[in-house]
Amino acid sequence: MPTPSFSRAKWSIAALFCFLGFQYGTWVSRLPALKTRLDLGAGEVGLLLMACGAGAAAAFPLVAVLMRRLGSRTLSLASALALIVVLAALSVVPNYPLALLAVCADGVAVGCLNVAMNAQGAALESSYDRTAMSQLHATFSAGLLTAALLTSGVTSLTQSVPAHFTAAGAVLLVLLICARRGLLPDAQVPTETAMATAAESRGTRRWSLPSGLTLLMGAAMTFGTITEGAMNDWSTLYLKDTVKASSTVAPLGIAVVSATMLLARACADRWRDRWGDGPVVRAGSALAAVGLGLALLTGGVPATLLGFACVGLGAAAITPCVYVAAAERGSDALSLVAAMGTTGLLAGPALIGFVATAGGLTLGMATVAASALAVTATAIWIPWTIRRSPEPQVNTLPSMTDDNREDSAA
Repeated sequence: MPTPSFSRAKWSIAALFCFLGFQYGTWVSRLPALKTRLDLGAGEVGLLLMACGAGAAAAFPLVAVLMRRLGSRTLSLASALALIVVLAALSVVPNYPLALLAVCADGVAVGCLNVAMNAQGAALESSYDRTAMSQLHATFSAGLLTAALLTSGVTSLTQSVPAHFTAAGAVLLVLLICARRGLLPDAQVPTETAMATAAESRGTRRWSLPSGLTLLMGAAMTFGTITEGAMNDWSTLYLKDTVKASSTVAPLGIAVVSATMLLARACADRWRDRWGDGPVVRAGSALAAVGLGLALLTGGVPATLLGFACVGLGAAAITPCVYVAAAERGSDALSLVAAMGTTGLLAGPALIGFVATAGGLTLGMATVAASALAVTATAIWIPWTIRRSPEPQVNTLPSMTDDNREDSAA
């Protein structure tokens, strides 16, 4: 298989990230319709969401095996196809047990695609010695936003879930076709992953406990996703119940976090080139912890929104950088770190809820700040990749981007 250019490979992998965000955003946005059709209570809806996260977390052993046997390219395409099938099944499931089964299968496929596409992203950076992972994660957020916009448009015309999911499935197929031809061949996965695959083919690879370094990366990922997930779930309620913001202003909490995170992820690869992954993660997580902590102490809507913006800006680069570091340790390390991240994303909001019940929502949000600070502490001990700042370009056409120059040269 010919090696694609950097630009083509980047956009193909970005299509996978957008695919995952769009697929997740599509079915979650229709939870009220599924709740009504299946006559579910609030607890049953919560269990439905829990089943998705549990499926993704429990997929770790399967993902590790499939990554070694199939490779990231094949696993990406296969799991993406499975997600399209699951979306179609969710549109017609006749009862709650089958809905639970479908959502659990969705979580397993999400776990597979999450690891495979991040392995592709790490291979892209390793093969071309250029940063891209933060931009790839930004396209995941763009997929979520696009799914919300499509949901709004479709529901203004019809309330039919099958019609909506059929339209969404068509979009997913287009994204999958865009991704297919430009994905990197598995010969370009990071060196340690390739060595692990070779050992597996010789029959010399044995299961072993994860190293302390892998667990440290997993801890950083867990604390990072706890911070991100808890802000998504609790920011609006904190503004409304604790800060006493109006019903119009309270939803701005999640909007501020999402917008600043998307903006930061679009810029974070430049920061990584200039300062390196380690300083970006440490400074970003410290900014999130200090900004949110000061907002909690100060109180008031403006200070709170500013603190939320600090979380969005500071936490944006944590997961992309940790994924890159884990991928350099091999597919097993990447699979475990991704599973721990999913666990943090799943357990984080519930943990904040328990703390808030015991000591109030301010204490719960303080726990989010402490989680961001824990990322700073763990990031000190992770051996991050040292990157060189790109050399200044000379004698180039100012109207052409780096990617266009590369493609023109090819």
